[in-house]
Amino acid sequence: MENIIKLEFVNKSCNENLARMVAAAFVMPLDPTCEEISEIKTAVSEAVTNAIIHGYEDSVGMIRMDGKIDGNTVEFTITDKGCGIPDISKAMEPLYTGKPELERSGLGFTIMESFMDKIEVKSTLGAGTSVKMKKVIKK
Repeated sequence: MENIIKLEFVNKSCNENLARMVAAAFVMPLDPTCEEISEIKTAVSEAVTNAIIHGYEDSVGMIRMDGKIDGNTVEFTITDKGCGIPDISKAMEPLYTGKPELERSGLGFTIMESFMDKIEVKSTLGAGTSVKMKKVIKK
């Protein structure tokens, strides 16, 4: 393991930008392309947005962002201790949204999967959700 970060912040939408910027700064030592930075920032943003909107059902809670660099692979894990996802496979279907009244597009997981090399979602009802994403930075 070459480097790790741990960041916790309250589930306010303004902190999505913080997570994006931290992710971009953290990966810079790997000399990523502009496209790779953009993809990482977008994937992290989608995971954090899901935690903000869906994790705590309009209550205040904390979101944790862990980052790890190992060789030329970067890994980010976004975790909340909120309500959990009742059906992960359903939630990961393109265009599915658990909040249609908020005019959500239901593409968060699809975007994460398309921009990262690997995504793993774990969730327990009443205990929260963890989204782990990995990307190999091409050299």
